[in-house]
Amino acid sequence: MKKLKLLQQVYNEGIVAVIRGDSAEEALAMARQTIIGGINLIEITMTVPGALQVIELLSLEAASTEPPNNVVIGAGTVLDAETARAAISAGSAFIVSPSLSESTIELCHRYRIPVMPGCMTIQEIQRAMELGVDVIKLFPGNLYQPSVISAIKGPLPQVNIMPTGGVDLDNISDWLKAGAYAIGIGSDLTKEAVRQKNYHLIRERAAQYVAAVRLTRAQQLQ
Repeated sequence: MKKLKLLQQVYNEGIVAVIRGDSAEEALAMARQTIIGGINLIEITMTVPGALQVIELLSLEAASTEPPNNVVIGAGTVLDAETARAAISAGSAFIVSPSLSESTIELCHRYRIPVMPGCMTIQEIQRAMELGVDVIKLFPGNLYQPSVISAIKGPLPQVNIMPTGGVDLDNISDWLKAGAYAIGIGSDLTKEAVRQKNYHLIRERAAQYVAAVRLTRAQQLQ
């Protein structure tokens, strides 16, 4: 049930924030500002130095919040099953990878942890679905236009797609209207804050993304 609830949260909230940083301290600062801005699904990439410690600390913070919040911490850029196991042990509630690693998927299924592997082709997407994957990360998203979702859903109408890479405030509505299950947001969330060395800008950007998703979802219901 926990897995199903998390997958539903991914759809309901519509945004997974991908946090990369040059240090654990930077990643922590970015993640905390993102959460203040209203994005609850936080993916800490394993390229962050000390990523496991960041995941553990943020997971503990989320669990100890009073009143309880909806913040969920996951791991990204997970290349193999060994890394996935370490991330899960550190508190990661979901796993995201840049490619299709069957051993990683099997490991996550063993522990009932949602896994979102990166796929580029119909063949990869079909194989991921055969392995029991619930949400496919379309990566890198900047190689495609939103219309690719309807093209994929032609032969595979049951697939859930989360484009990541190249999604920004200018096109997020187009991706959602095209049928994206959720969106992965990376550098567009943090790059200006890093450039100006002002992490408070991240909370403002995060709030803009949350508002954009809510507006688009409301329009789709009309």
